[in-house]
Amino acid sequence: GNVTSDIADTALNMLDIDKYGFDEHDRNFLRLIVEKFDGGPVGIDTLSAALGEEKGTLEDMIEPFLIQEGFIMRTPRGRVATKTCWEYFGLTPDGE
Repeated sequence: GNVTSDIADTALNMLDIDKYGFDEHDRNFLRLIVEKFDGGPVGIDTLSAALGEEKGTLEDMIEPFLIQEGFIMRTPRGRVATKTCWEYFGLTPDGE
């Protein structure tokens, strides 16, 4: 049979994947940077410890998509939430 948009939406909802393609791990990563570290910068080792995830998992499995989609930036001082990331959570950076 054919996969309709309704079927695809239902499947994505069952997998808890939102309209941006983010799953629970992605959202937890972003939420941590925004809420616990004021948008960053925050180092990967700190994020790894706070999330209970291996550093390599974060760097290889989670970060690339978030960077590609423009939600975080990797800087020399650590990971930083972009304005898009703040807006995703309905928030604004403190400086604005």
